[in-house]
Amino acid sequence: MSGTHPTDRDRPAPPEIDATVPHSARIWNYWLGGKDNYPVDRAAGDEYQAAFPEIVKVARASRAFLTRTVRYLAGEAQVRQFLDIGTGLPAADNTHEVAQRVAPEARVVYVDNDPVVLTHARALLTSGPQGTTAYIDADLHEPDSILEGATQTLDFTQPIALMLMGIMGHFDYDEARMIVKRLLDALPSGSYFTLNDGTNIINPNFVRAQDTYNRSGAVPYHLRSPEQIAAFFEGLELVEPGLVSVPRWRPDRADLGPPAEVDAFGGVGRKP
Repeated sequence: MSGTHPTDRDRPAPPEIDATVPHSARIWNYWLGGKDNYPVDRAAGDEYQAAFPEIVKVARASRAFLTRTVRYLAGEAQVRQFLDIGTGLPAADNTHEVAQRVAPEARVVYVDNDPVVLTHARALLTSGPQGTTAYIDADLHEPDSILEGATQTLDFTQPIALMLMGIMGHFDYDEARMIVKRLLDALPSGSYFTLNDGTNIINPNFVRAQDTYNRSGAVPYHLRSPEQIAAFFEGLELVEPGLVSVPRWRPDRADLGPPAEVDAFGGVGRKP
């Protein structure tokens, strides 16, 4: 595949997928309108949606936030390197597609350690001929290994956009703060950081639905306050409009008034 790193072509065959157990990445894919899911995932997604119908809006608003932030970073901010950690299953407007529409030479490294995502990772490696994409199978609990792997594709003397979209809620808060700090410390001045995560302030049904999901035996996800999410950007220069509910971050049709808020907040920060 053009523009891919040679090591990605040499990757061994991915593990088989268990289609009898619901999986969070496939459920999210279902909410986004994707096709990489099974009846068991759709059933689990429908059950969650019955408790919190707004979850589809949250999922799609979060995905649209990714699209707009990458477009901003590759365009106005002129970033040409992206480190997207916690990639999830391929969907419409993956990071490399958005970035390379603006800047065909953009280089993108995806990182995940989910065998389901690994199975589909080759769909993320369809870079245009001028750019590069690579996939690293690595655990965010070990940020140093991610940084080491990313150096094969990215130049850490030049600005990099670090992306953590909907992933840090899976971590204990103190550990999440340490992981983000370690990753940001490795980036040069002029780099950017974008993050969004689920919040607990707009709809109490979201909190109840997530608590039920967390007790189901799935990998838990912790909803947080906007103040907790803002702390991830400590020491950075927040890009306007700052940390907001994701539909309100530079909406495409702002002339119609601010869109309704959802329980997911995000922002973009620049490292001085």
